[in-house]
This record gives sequence, C-alpha cells and structure tokens, in this order.
Amino acid sequence: MKKNKDLKRIIFIIFLIFAISSVFGKLFVGVDNNVIDNPNDRNYTNNSYNGTISNLSNPNYEVEGLCSNVVDGDTIDVVGVGRIRLVGIDTPEIGQPGYEEATNYIKSMCLGKTVYLDIDNAEPKDKYGRTLAIVYVDGININQELLKLGYAKVLYIPPSEFEEGLGVV
Repeated sequence: MKKNKDLKRIIFIIFLIFAISSVFGKLFVGVDNNVIDNPNDRNYTNNSYNGTISNLSNPNYEVEGLCSNVVDGDTIDVVGVGRIRLVGIDTPEIGQPGYEEATNYIKSMCLGKTVYLDIDNAEPKDKYGRTLAIVYVDGININQELLKLGYAKVLYIPPSEFEEGLGVV
C-alpha cells in the first residue's frame, strides 16, 4: 500500500516538473544563431540573438522582445536580442538640443513594452555591433514617427534594405 502511494507521488511530481518546464520553456525559447540573408549573397550571423521569432501577420517583423532600457533617442536594449540602433535616423546626442525630447519619446513608446524588429538584411549590424532595425510598437513604425515629429533627422548609410528617409516626406 505504501509503495503505491509513493509511486503515485513520484508520478505526480514528475508530471508537475514536466508541466512547469513546458510553460517556462515556451517563455525562454531562443535561437543561438540567427542567419540573415544579404542580397549580395553574403550571410551575417547574429550570435547575440536569443529572442522570439515573431508570429505577427506582418512579414516585416523578424524578431520581438521586451525593451528593457532606452539608451537615447535612437538606441534601445531588447531582452534576448541585444542593443538595437534604429536604422535610417539620427537623434541628438546628450547635451544637444532635442536630446531629452527624443529620448523621452522613445521611453514612452518602447520602455517596458514588446517591440517588433525589422532587421536591416543588407547591413544587420553597425560598427559598434548594434543590430540595425526598424522598431515597431503597437503597429507604429517608431523610426518614421521620430522623423515625422521632428525628433530625428534622416541618416542614410548604404548598404541598407530601407529607402533613404524611410518613406517620410
């Protein structure tokens, strides 16, 4: 009788461990090497990517993650992905006019929220190792919004899959 009780406990504990690991496993699923195709037939490997492939219907969203830190108006940190440089734009640096406005806008739009990234396939990283991407929050192209609001200016550095000015006139 005692053996049956012990066996039932062991089976219950194993089931509980399996259920908990399944739930938490889905939260922390990652890919170690995300290869991004380049139109010039070169492959870039982003070894720092450890985020979630987006399942949104918009094919432009390649990865998603939680914005955990805002560095400034054009640079954020995304959990599981790393440091992101908003491609195609430039915002004022610390101490320059407009720095606070751009940085505060990014904080209000991104910080603590899930952001969706369209990584620049032509040049996925800048010289500092930051991932170059268009950032979307709630379907809003944040890069374009910074331009429209006057918080950023166009910064086009070829090669880039995105058009100069990101379609903002």
